[in-house]
Amino acid sequence: MSLGYAEKLSYIEDVGKVGMAEFFESPRILQEKVGQLANMIRKSKHMVVFTGAGISTSCGIPDFRGPKGIWTLQRDGKALPKAALPFNRAMPSITHMALVELEKASILKFVISQNVDGLHIRSGIPREKLAELHGDSFLEVCSSCGVEYVRDFEIETIGLKETPRRCSDTSCGARLRDTVLDWEDALPRKEMDAAEKHCKMADLILCLGTSLQIKPACNLPLKCLRGGGKIVIVNLQETPKDKKASLVIHGLVDKVIAGVMESLILHVPPFVRIDLFQIFLSQAVSSDKRYMNWNLKVESVHGNRAPLPFVKSVEVSFVDRQDLKAAVLDKQPFVLKRRFVRIVEPFELVLKINFIDACRCRYAQIKIPVNFKVSRKCPQYDKEAIYQNLREAAVQDSRCGQYEVIQRKANLSPKYDITVYAIVTNIATYDKAVAKASSEGVVCNGDAKIKSESLMCNSSETDNKPLRFLKRKHRLTHSPKTANKQLRLLQPKSRL
Repeated sequence: MSLGYAEKLSYIEDVGKVGMAEFFESPRILQEKVGQLANMIRKSKHMVVFTGAGISTSCGIPDFRGPKGIWTLQRDGKALPKAALPFNRAMPSITHMALVELEKASILKFVISQNVDGLHIRSGIPREKLAELHGDSFLEVCSSCGVEYVRDFEIETIGLKETPRRCSDTSCGARLRDTVLDWEDALPRKEMDAAEKHCKMADLILCLGTSLQIKPACNLPLKCLRGGGKIVIVNLQETPKDKKASLVIHGLVDKVIAGVMESLILHVPPFVRIDLFQIFLSQAVSSDKRYMNWNLKVESVHGNRAPLPFVKSVEVSFVDRQDLKAAVLDKQPFVLKRRFVRIVEPFELVLKINFIDACRCRYAQIKIPVNFKVSRKCPQYDKEAIYQNLREAAVQDSRCGQYEVIQRKANLSPKYDITVYAIVTNIATYDKAVAKASSEGVVCNGDAKIKSESLMCNSSETDNKPLRFLKRKHRLTHSPKTANKQLRLLQPKSRL
């Protein structure tokens, strides 16, 4: 979990058992149990997965109760672990992406998560097939109309408090609230109802990386037993529900799930992270009518009060305009202002947007023609098709940095231009990790060759070369649309 999240929680003395011993099955027993689990999944008609912090430790997010968990270290008076990377840049694990593939294959029917890291939504689990019992550090909701907003930054508060932003629906405009629970907060009724419904329907509930201690969430898997369902627990520590389970596997969750996917002959899909930012250009006559003011902003799509967490700095230069001085913007908000004594003639602007170290893409170089004398056409963009094309290109090229325009708005009076860009900033592939698990005898067929030592993240090596702009046709590819239309991945009507 996020260290920031742990610090925001109200203090309570009793957080349950911590620092519990970890157990590891022998390679032979682990292989047998993975085979049993794969067979149970094959026979299942309604499988539900119940996840805890253990599925995210391989993402660089520490758990709470393990030997090096946050609460364990606090109890022992030891320093808390340092985050391997910013919380908002955590990448989904093998397990996260395997669940995405199982859902697409209609094997997995529903996911119940106690985690607040947002990695299930980020990995691609449909919102209507996910119950986040304790909330999501990257999700805020309108307190009036219920619209949800997924952000690329960690929400500032927890405890269902109001945030600095408002609903972008012009007919609403109510204040937004965070969704993460504090200790005294009740579990959200909507999430609990969906979780209970699917647990009662389930013939198999797979509990992954959870100590099953926090009530009432830990009792949800038991609801399948009355209808003849079975419980499988994959966790390194013993849990209070082990005796109720048909199968208990003490092993690393990623290793177990990699073995299951190999046995089921299913591919763990790559994860491609696409981030959004917008460029705002404006021009206006000064109040005394003597000057022409020109402004540039590189900002978040989530509103003018929102941070742009993946951008480190912006270098601004002008093509064939010696009278316009270049600039480096190294502090947020990234704003450049210029004042002219005459009408600004058309010119070309070059932006080199430098990303933080946690991004596999180091920079993007974008050329922008600036001409407020003519009206720019603002076509309708098929965002889903663009996202799909970007993902396919990133996987095919095994690199990051591809970008496309996904939205544009221009106006002549007052003069402004807003362009939203989508860029691939991270990519992770998992085939080599799955093959490694197979080579170690985790799966039954065990005939895959070793490909790599660990999960691989590919990145562009062209540090000094501008990243290429994709000029693909926006052909519509198959992309199932979420049935939950209350979920919005960005705020298109950001207030500037």
